[in-house]
Amino acid sequence: MMVLRRLLRKRWVLAVVFGLSLIYFLTSTLKQEERTIRDRTLLEVRDSDHRIPWKVRFNLGNSSRQITQCRNSIQGKTLITDELGYVCERKDLLVNGCCNVNAPSTRQYICKSCLANGCCSIYEYCVSCCLQPDKQPLLERFLNRAAEGFQNLFTAVEDHFELCLAKCRTSSQSVQHENTYRNPQAKYCYGESPPELLPV
Repeated sequence: MMVLRRLLRKRWVLAVVFGLSLIYFLTSTLKQEERTIRDRTLLEVRDSDHRIPWKVRFNLGNSSRQITQCRNSIQGKTLITDELGYVCERKDLLVNGCCNVNAPSTRQYICKSCLANGCCSIYEYCVSCCLQPDKQPLLERFLNRAAEGFQNLFTAVEDHFELCLAKCRTSSQSVQHENTYRNPQAKYCYGESPPELLPV
């Protein structure tokens, strides 16, 4: 123990420890910088006319197909939307993830709380309304004109349901001054334009 203390008091040992720490710090910083540059290059789009190969498959409203498992919006405290566009209370969610269509409060493609511009006050209603088959042209227009910053997000989307989940989440388009909603009553939007700016 005494030998170790004496050794650590020597300046050359401290210099070696400091040098190794400095080398470790510099290599870590350079690797991080390389990763940042690589990520930034992935985000850049080479050509403004370059069309994104969207992978979205739209459900044409044929609900007669047999579904054994449903994906759903998961996060709702009281309401859930499944991938067929049904909104139900959490207690009416079946074990397969689908809403119980026989429950009295379950509705399909419900736009309750949604405004004409496609902004809704309740996330689950936004997703359900967005899943309506007649919203396909609106969503395709949006996908074809997606801002560069959103391209990587929406190219990861596989189908209509995932697109609606992503589109209805609040985004930077829903806020003003980075800390208040443009319209606190209708902040979940699937439409082409952001929520209307309400006076504060």
